[in-house]
Amino acid sequence: MAKVNARNPFSGLANIAHWSYFICEFKLSQLFNEFQPIAAIATTPNGVKRLQSLCPTLGATLWVSAACATPGAQVYQGALKEQVAELWPKHRALIFCLATGAVVRLISPLLQDKSVDPAVVVVDEAGKFAISLCSGHQGGADRLTRLIAAQIGATPVITGAANALGYPGVDVLGLPFGWVRGAGDWTGVSATIARGEPVQVRQEVGSTLWQQHLPEGHPFLFDLGESAAKARIWISYSQGQFAPNPEMPQVQWHPRVLWVGVGCERGTPKTAIAAAILQVFQANDLAVEAIAGIATIDIKADEVGLLELCGDRQWPLRTFSAEKLRSQPVPNPSQIVEQEVGTPSVAEAAAISAVNPAVNPNNNTGEKTGRSLLVAKQIFRLEGQPGAVTVAIAVADTEYTGRNGQLLLVGTGPGDLTLMTPGAQMSVTSADVVIGYGLYIDLIKPLFRPGQIIESLPITQERQRAKRAIELANWGLTVAVISSGDSGIYGMAGLVMEELRAQNWDGQIPGVQVFPGITALQAIASRVGTPLMHDFCAISLSDLLTPWPVISQRLIAAAQADFVTALYNPKSQTRTEQIVKAQEIFLQYRHPETPVAIARSVYREDEQITVTTLEKMLETPIDMLTIILIGNQSTGVYHQWMMTPRGYLGFER
Repeated sequence: MAKVNARNPFSGLANIAHWSYFICEFKLSQLFNEFQPIAAIATTPNGVKRLQSLCPTLGATLWVSAACATPGAQVYQGALKEQVAELWPKHRALIFCLATGAVVRLISPLLQDKSVDPAVVVVDEAGKFAISLCSGHQGGADRLTRLIAAQIGATPVITGAANALGYPGVDVLGLPFGWVRGAGDWTGVSATIARGEPVQVRQEVGSTLWQQHLPEGHPFLFDLGESAAKARIWISYSQGQFAPNPEMPQVQWHPRVLWVGVGCERGTPKTAIAAAILQVFQANDLAVEAIAGIATIDIKADEVGLLELCGDRQWPLRTFSAEKLRSQPVPNPSQIVEQEVGTPSVAEAAAISAVNPAVNPNNNTGEKTGRSLLVAKQIFRLEGQPGAVTVAIAVADTEYTGRNGQLLLVGTGPGDLTLMTPGAQMSVTSADVVIGYGLYIDLIKPLFRPGQIIESLPITQERQRAKRAIELANWGLTVAVISSGDSGIYGMAGLVMEELRAQNWDGQIPGVQVFPGITALQAIASRVGTPLMHDFCAISLSDLLTPWPVISQRLIAAAQADFVTALYNPKSQTRTEQIVKAQEIFLQYRHPETPVAIARSVYREDEQITVTTLEKMLETPIDMLTIILIGNQSTGVYHQWMMTPRGYLGFER
């Protein structure tokens, strides 16, 4: 990414070729990364055509019969049943363009368990429906179905009870936060929720954002004193032991909040380190699934046993300098350790350092929090093997998600979903969190799915929205930040990018993807005719961020240059004079009969459009939801249609 000097914005242009390549690398298929690899299967010419249009976006491999061979597709030989059996264990998702009954017969012998079966989605040849058939929750078929439906303009068919009730599936509610499913009767708890019976939630650690965005009438009870519960969800770092025949179905989720501090002698094997950790966890009734990662001193960054263990378990390894560890108060310092490595504690100090401080995204304030040591250091030796291991455990307020966050900067267009691009719709549907102004949130509600976190902030809190979105993305969530029109034209995209730069963003994590939308000047133009057929510009009259002398200078320049001009943010309850001054400036350079279109809430239920003249434009009500389009010297009106010729041909009014 080209780096730009604050004083010279063109200083980074030497690297523009690399920058352009980086931007162009993004593809919509990135929205489907969690489902890869994907196989798409068709047996008829129409089915092949339907899936061919899907596969590039999905990043899917298309499989067809020999009779339907087509460039770019894989041809299977023999029976389809045998081919599906071969694809089944190698793919995380299968998409069929085939009769639903036929698909059921093909996959029925292959079904094992919803925790391991791939997602199965069926699309009809007409492209009217996308059906979630198998592994809707854990396999992600419900989410995949919604994404496919958004891409092809189909109706998603999702039959799970939780979806109908608007609840997150109990077996997926912790996945955005990196939680790990533990033991329990998942089917029994899911059935209890489907029946609408009360379910007690005992949450000791982990994000509570999911609680804050449940629909009204949900069955979850957060008062531990309730006795009416018919099932229980336990969210903890502890390893619970359920009775053989419990009085109600129960399940466990384990947020990854435990950081394991490790000190070891040089050359200690992986088996010894793993055995030491397991022994400490078992002795303290802790769930190994709740481990966020390993922490140690930086001189152990190349310790083979530690690296192998972290690689096997996909645990991050955090290292700290002796100076950092020495500054951390611990209950069990050691002079011997200090003499050897320069700090009186490795395991305890590293565990504490790993959890303090951490930004807690649950409190929505950016407050830094942390917790103290949970288990003091324990020294362990594995009989018959060299090396000693010291283990300590600290618990963090904020779980480790294990994900790189994404910021999806989405333009929703004028408000009609039919005018929102498929890519923008898919981005909203795929996001863990959607953030925006309340009015714009309401306009895209049909795109939301159960379990999403929807945060609405007032119209004056744009920067707070940007900071909140970045905070959640830095934590590892995928966040859609929505703007009406185009996100990059007087929208949230610019504020988010400014804030990222202020936070010394590295240009990569969190990832940023911008989804364009139909902006207001395009929307109003489409309603009144063809006013933008020649050069045009847009100017915002809001002086909250731009001084009025600068705005005035731009208005004069646009009026003199004869641009068709769109005026954004023309008037508010407190800003009433700017639109008057703008009219005065244009009347100095344009004929009083110059056509002007004034539009409010274009493509929404309360749409209001007036075509008038520059002289009379202030006779029409104007507010912050209004866009004004001023024609140039050649713009005319024909039967209330506003037209600007493609060339200056002396249009007569």
